Amino acid sequence: MDDVLQVIKDQIAQNPVLLYMKGTPQFPQCGFSAQVVEAMTKVNKPFAYVNILEAPEIRESLKEYANWPTYPQLWVNGELVGGCDIIMDMFRSGQLQTLVESAAAESDAE
Repeated sequence: MDDVLQVIKDQIAQNPVLLYMKGTPQFPQCGFSAQVVEAMTKVNKPFAYVNILEAPEIRESLKEYANWPTYPQLWVNGELVGGCDIIMDMFRSGQLQTLVESAAAESDAE
């Protein structure tokens, strides 16, 4: 369990924008993941992803680590942004674009 938590911490630390999802951006495996991928694609900034269907140990441990029971989960600059509803609200209001662009700019500056 400690090893899995370290993997999660490393993934979050190493990727300014990280989406834990069911499936891949090219082939989402649930409607919620598909909606978030569509929004992230429209933001037009790179993001990393982890297919939790291929990593059941991460799927279970991340729920506890994040204190968030559902997927997808979007992490930006080491902070949990939220799940599908929150991400889609942020996308519609323009907040998602601003947040992701800021993370990309910070990443480029390092």
